Amino acid sequence: MLIIKKLPKLKYIIKEFHKKNKSIALVPTMGNLHDGHLKLVSEARKNSDILVVSIFINPMQFSDNNDLLTYPRTLNEDYKKLKKHHVDLVFVPKSTEIYPNGLKNQTYVNVPILSSFLKDMYCPIHFQGVTTIVSKLFNLIQPNMAYFGEKDFQQLVIIRKMIIDMNFSIDVIGIPTVRNKDGLALSSRNIHLNPQELKLATNLNKIMNYIAYQLVNKKLNINQITTQAKEMLLNKGLKPDGLAICDEITLDKLTIQSRNAAILIAAKIGNTRLIDYQKVIL
Repeated sequence: MLIIKKLPKLKYIIKEFHKKNKSIALVPTMGNLHDGHLKLVSEARKNSDILVVSIFINPMQFSDNNDLLTYPRTLNEDYKKLKKHHVDLVFVPKSTEIYPNGLKNQTYVNVPILSSFLKDMYCPIHFQGVTTIVSKLFNLIQPNMAYFGEKDFQQLVIIRKMIIDMNFSIDVIGIPTVRNKDGLALSSRNIHLNPQELKLATNLNKIMNYIAYQLVNKKLNINQITTQAKEMLLNKGLKPDGLAICDEITLDKLTIQSRNAAILIAAKIGNTRLIDYQKVIL
Protein backbone atom coordinates (compact mmCIF):
# COMPACT_ATOMS: atom_id res chain seq x y z
CA MET A 1 0.00 0.00 0.00
CA LEU A 2 1.45 3.32 -1.11
CA ILE A 3 1.13 6.30 1.23
CA ILE A 4 1.58 9.56 -0.66
CA LYS A 5 1.63 13.06 0.82
CA LYS A 6 2.96 15.23 -2.02
CA LEU A 7 1.18 16.28 -5.22
CA PRO A 8 4.05 15.70 -7.71
CA LYS A 9 4.45 12.08 -6.63
CA LEU A 10 0.70 11.51 -6.71
CA LYS A 11 0.43 12.95 -10.23
CA TYR A 12 3.28 10.78 -11.48
CA ILE A 13 1.83 7.56 -10.08
CA ILE A 14 -1.71 8.31 -11.26
CA LYS A 15 -0.33 9.00 -14.74
CA GLU A 16 1.35 5.58 -14.73
CA PHE A 17 -1.93 3.89 -13.73
CA HIS A 18 -3.74 5.56 -16.61
CA LYS A 19 -1.00 4.60 -19.07
CA LYS A 20 -1.73 0.98 -18.18
CA ASN A 21 -5.50 1.54 -18.63
CA LYS A 22 -6.19 0.68 -15.01
CA SER A 23 -9.66 1.50 -13.70
CA ILE A 24 -9.44 3.70 -10.59
CA ALA A 25 -11.91 3.99 -7.74
CA LEU A 26 -11.72 6.84 -5.22
CA VAL A 27 -13.08 6.93 -1.68
CA PRO A 28 -12.65 10.44 -0.23
CA THR A 29 -12.58 10.56 3.60
CA MET A 30 -11.52 12.75 6.49
CA GLY A 31 -10.08 9.77 8.34
CA ASN A 32 -11.04 8.28 11.72
CA LEU A 33 -12.29 5.36 9.69
CA HIS A 34 -15.17 3.20 10.93
CA ASP A 35 -17.18 0.35 9.40
CA GLY A 36 -19.21 2.82 7.35
CA HIS A 37 -16.07 4.03 5.57
CA LEU A 38 -14.83 0.47 5.21
CA LYS A 39 -18.09 -0.54 3.51
CA LEU A 40 -17.33 2.08 0.85
CA VAL A 41 -13.80 0.73 0.56
CA SER A 42 -15.02 -2.87 0.22
CA GLU A 43 -17.51 -1.98 -2.52
CA ALA A 44 -14.91 0.09 -4.36
CA ARG A 45 -12.38 -2.76 -4.13
CA LYS A 46 -14.78 -5.11 -5.93
CA ASN A 47 -15.14 -2.85 -8.94
CA SER A 48 -11.71 -1.41 -9.69
CA ASP A 49 -8.15 -2.28 -10.60
CA ILE A 50 -6.72 0.49 -8.43
CA LEU A 51 -8.31 1.66 -5.18
CA VAL A 52 -7.38 5.11 -3.87
CA VAL A 53 -8.49 6.43 -0.47
CA SER A 54 -7.87 10.05 0.45
CA ILE A 55 -7.61 11.20 4.05
CA PHE A 56 -7.84 14.96 4.42
CA ILE A 57 -9.57 16.96 7.14
CA ASN A 58 -10.70 19.80 4.93
CA PRO A 59 -10.58 23.16 6.75
CA MET A 60 -12.72 24.81 4.07
CA GLN A 61 -15.86 22.96 5.15
CA PHE A 62 -15.60 23.83 8.86
CA SER A 63 -17.28 27.04 10.02
CA ASP A 64 -16.30 26.34 13.64
CA ASN A 65 -12.54 26.32 14.21
CA ASN A 66 -12.94 24.35 17.44
CA ASP A 67 -14.83 21.66 15.54
CA LEU A 68 -11.91 21.46 13.10
CA LEU A 69 -9.34 21.21 15.89
CA THR A 70 -11.25 18.51 17.79
CA TYR A 71 -12.10 16.38 14.75
CA PRO A 72 -10.82 12.84 15.54
CA ARG A 73 -7.43 11.98 14.05
CA THR A 74 -6.42 8.29 14.01
CA LEU A 75 -4.03 8.07 11.09
CA ASN A 76 -1.99 5.03 12.16
CA GLU A 77 -5.13 3.01 12.87
CA ASP A 78 -6.59 4.14 9.56
CA TYR A 79 -3.54 2.86 7.69
CA LYS A 80 -3.88 -0.56 9.32
CA LYS A 81 -7.56 -0.83 8.38
CA LEU A 82 -6.95 0.24 4.79
CA LYS A 83 -4.08 -2.20 4.37
CA LYS A 84 -6.35 -5.04 5.52
CA HIS A 85 -8.84 -3.99 2.85
CA HIS A 86 -6.18 -4.12 0.13
CA VAL A 87 -6.14 -0.42 -0.70
CA ASP A 88 -3.50 0.40 -3.31
CA LEU A 89 -2.86 4.05 -2.54
CA VAL A 90 -3.63 6.40 0.35
CA PHE A 91 -3.36 10.11 -0.37
CA VAL A 92 -2.71 12.05 2.85
CA PRO A 93 -1.85 15.65 2.00
CA LYS A 94 -1.30 18.49 4.43
CA SER A 95 -3.50 21.56 4.15
CA THR A 96 -0.57 23.57 2.74
CA GLU A 97 -0.29 21.04 -0.09
CA ILE A 98 -3.94 21.43 -1.07
CA TYR A 99 -4.27 25.16 -0.35
CA PRO A 100 -0.73 26.53 -0.83
CA ASN A 101 -1.92 30.15 -0.92
CA GLY A 102 -4.33 29.81 1.98
CA LEU A 103 -8.11 29.50 2.02
CA LYS A 104 -8.81 33.18 1.38
CA ASN A 105 -6.97 33.07 -1.94
CA GLN A 106 -8.32 29.70 -3.05
CA THR A 107 -10.58 29.34 -6.09
CA TYR A 108 -13.68 27.47 -5.01
CA VAL A 109 -16.44 25.41 -6.61
CA ASN A 110 -20.01 26.20 -5.64
CA VAL A 111 -23.13 24.30 -6.70
CA PRO A 112 -26.00 26.82 -6.58
CA ILE A 113 -29.55 26.15 -5.40
CA LEU A 114 -28.93 22.63 -4.07
CA SER A 115 -26.31 23.97 -1.64
CA SER A 116 -28.80 26.56 -0.39
CA PHE A 117 -31.69 24.15 0.16
CA LEU A 118 -32.24 22.83 3.67
CA LYS A 119 -30.43 25.76 5.26
CA ASP A 120 -31.16 24.45 8.75
CA MET A 121 -29.18 21.29 7.96
CA TYR A 122 -25.95 22.90 6.70
CA CYS A 123 -24.78 26.34 5.71
CA PRO A 124 -23.89 26.74 2.00
CA ILE A 125 -20.26 27.47 2.92
CA HIS A 126 -19.95 23.88 4.16
CA PHE A 127 -20.86 22.48 0.75
CA GLN A 128 -18.63 25.00 -0.99
CA GLY A 129 -15.78 23.39 0.94
CA VAL A 130 -16.94 19.89 0.05
CA THR A 131 -17.35 20.53 -3.68
CA THR A 132 -14.04 22.38 -3.87
CA ILE A 133 -12.00 19.58 -2.29
CA VAL A 134 -13.87 16.83 -4.15
CA SER A 135 -13.33 18.57 -7.50
CA LYS A 136 -9.62 18.94 -6.68
CA LEU A 137 -9.40 15.23 -5.83
CA PHE A 138 -11.24 14.35 -9.05
CA ASN A 139 -8.74 16.40 -11.08
CA LEU A 140 -5.73 14.96 -9.28
CA ILE A 141 -6.74 11.29 -9.26
CA GLN A 142 -8.98 11.15 -12.36
CA PRO A 143 -10.99 8.21 -11.05
CA ASN A 144 -13.46 6.22 -13.10
CA MET A 145 -15.75 5.97 -10.09
CA ALA A 146 -16.09 7.57 -6.65
CA TYR A 147 -17.90 6.22 -3.60
CA PHE A 148 -19.86 8.23 -1.01
CA GLY A 149 -22.12 7.29 1.89
CA GLU A 150 -25.84 8.06 1.73
CA LYS A 151 -25.91 9.33 5.32
CA ASP A 152 -24.62 12.67 3.99
CA PHE A 153 -27.42 12.65 1.43
CA GLN A 154 -27.51 16.34 0.52
CA GLN A 155 -23.77 16.13 -0.10
CA LEU A 156 -24.29 13.15 -2.42
CA VAL A 157 -26.97 14.96 -4.44
CA ILE A 158 -24.76 18.07 -4.73
CA ILE A 159 -21.73 16.07 -5.90
CA ARG A 160 -23.82 14.33 -8.54
CA LYS A 161 -24.99 17.73 -9.82
CA MET A 162 -21.39 18.99 -9.83
CA ILE A 163 -20.35 15.95 -11.89
CA ILE A 164 -22.91 16.87 -14.56
CA ASP A 165 -22.23 20.61 -14.54
CA MET A 166 -18.43 20.28 -14.65
CA ASN A 167 -18.45 17.46 -17.26
CA PHE A 168 -16.53 14.99 -15.13
CA SER A 169 -16.56 11.48 -16.62
CA ILE A 170 -16.93 9.81 -13.25
CA ASP A 171 -19.57 7.44 -11.90
CA VAL A 172 -20.66 8.51 -8.42
CA ILE A 173 -21.91 5.58 -6.36
CA GLY A 174 -23.89 6.07 -3.16
CA ILE A 175 -23.67 3.33 -0.53
CA PRO A 176 -26.42 2.79 2.09
CA THR A 177 -25.74 3.93 5.65
CA VAL A 178 -24.06 1.43 7.97
CA ARG A 179 -25.65 1.27 11.43
CA ASN A 180 -24.84 -0.34 14.76
CA LYS A 181 -27.08 -2.97 16.32
CA ASP A 182 -29.29 -0.25 17.85
CA GLY A 183 -29.84 1.51 14.53
CA LEU A 184 -27.48 4.43 15.11
CA ALA A 185 -25.72 5.56 11.93
CA LEU A 186 -21.97 5.14 12.22
CA SER A 187 -20.12 8.45 12.35
CA SER A 188 -16.67 9.69 13.29
CA ARG A 189 -18.41 12.06 15.69
CA ASN A 190 -19.90 9.19 17.71
CA ILE A 191 -16.55 8.95 19.48
CA HIS A 192 -17.47 12.15 21.36
CA LEU A 193 -20.59 10.56 22.92
CA ASN A 194 -20.51 9.06 26.40
CA PRO A 195 -22.50 5.82 27.07
CA GLN A 196 -25.64 7.72 28.12
CA GLU A 197 -25.47 9.98 25.07
CA LEU A 198 -24.96 6.95 22.79
CA LYS A 199 -28.16 5.49 24.19
CA LEU A 200 -30.04 8.74 23.56
CA ALA A 201 -28.63 8.94 20.02
CA THR A 202 -30.43 5.75 18.97
CA ASN A 203 -33.69 7.73 19.13
CA LEU A 204 -32.62 9.63 16.01
CA ASN A 205 -33.24 6.60 13.81
CA LYS A 206 -36.43 5.66 15.68
CA ILE A 207 -37.94 9.09 15.11
CA MET A 208 -36.90 8.97 11.46
CA ASN A 209 -38.73 5.63 11.16
CA TYR A 210 -41.81 7.29 12.69
CA ILE A 211 -41.65 10.05 10.06
CA ALA A 212 -41.38 7.43 7.30
CA TYR A 213 -44.43 5.59 8.67
CA GLN A 214 -46.48 8.78 8.68
CA LEU A 215 -45.43 9.63 5.13
CA VAL A 216 -46.35 6.21 3.77
CA ASN A 217 -49.69 6.07 5.60
CA LYS A 218 -50.50 9.76 4.89
CA LYS A 219 -52.17 10.29 8.25
CA LEU A 220 -50.57 13.70 8.82
CA ASN A 221 -49.38 16.52 6.57
CA ILE A 222 -45.71 17.55 6.34
CA ASN A 223 -46.01 20.42 8.82
CA GLN A 224 -47.73 18.19 11.37
CA ILE A 225 -45.13 15.45 10.95
CA THR A 226 -42.27 17.93 11.29
CA THR A 227 -43.75 19.50 14.43
CA GLN A 228 -44.35 16.14 16.06
CA ALA A 229 -40.89 14.86 15.17
CA LYS A 230 -39.18 17.90 16.70
CA GLU A 231 -41.23 17.47 19.88
CA MET A 232 -40.25 13.80 20.00
CA LEU A 233 -36.57 14.70 19.65
CA LEU A 234 -36.79 17.13 22.55
CA ASN A 235 -38.65 14.59 24.69
CA LYS A 236 -35.88 12.07 24.05
CA GLY A 237 -33.13 14.48 25.12
CA LEU A 238 -32.07 15.50 21.60
CA LYS A 239 -31.90 19.12 20.43
CA PRO A 240 -33.32 19.44 16.89
CA ASP A 241 -30.78 21.06 14.59
CA GLY A 242 -32.33 20.43 11.20
CA LEU A 243 -35.23 18.42 9.82
CA ALA A 244 -36.32 18.22 6.20
CA ILE A 245 -38.80 16.06 4.32
CA CYS A 246 -38.18 16.68 0.65
CA ASP A 247 -38.08 15.29 -2.86
CA GLU A 248 -35.20 12.83 -3.17
CA ILE A 249 -34.02 14.21 -6.52
CA THR A 250 -34.51 17.96 -6.20
CA LEU A 251 -34.30 18.39 -2.40
CA ASP A 252 -37.25 20.74 -2.85
CA LYS A 253 -40.73 20.38 -1.39
CA LEU A 254 -42.62 17.18 -2.11
CA THR A 255 -45.07 17.40 -5.00
CA ILE A 256 -47.60 15.08 -6.61
CA GLN A 257 -44.84 14.11 -9.06
CA SER A 258 -42.39 13.11 -6.29
CA ARG A 259 -41.71 9.39 -6.48
CA ASN A 260 -39.51 9.16 -3.39
CA ALA A 261 -39.07 11.31 -0.31
CA ALA A 262 -35.84 11.98 1.54
CA ILE A 263 -35.89 12.43 5.30
CA LEU A 264 -32.86 14.38 6.48
CA ILE A 265 -32.48 14.90 10.19
CA ALA A 266 -29.89 16.50 12.45
CA ALA A 267 -29.78 16.80 16.22
CA LYS A 268 -27.32 17.78 18.91
CA ILE A 269 -26.48 15.68 21.91
CA GLY A 270 -24.35 17.81 24.20
CA ASN A 271 -21.85 19.44 21.86
CA THR A 272 -22.03 16.68 19.25
CA ARG A 273 -24.07 17.12 16.09
CA LEU A 274 -25.36 13.96 14.42
CA ILE A 275 -27.09 13.59 11.05
CA ASP A 276 -29.07 10.82 9.40
CA TYR A 277 -31.05 10.06 6.25
CA GLN A 278 -33.78 7.72 5.11
CA LYS A 279 -35.40 7.14 1.73
CA VAL A 280 -39.17 6.67 1.60
CA ILE A 281 -40.93 5.22 -1.44
CA LEU A 282 -44.17 7.14 -1.86
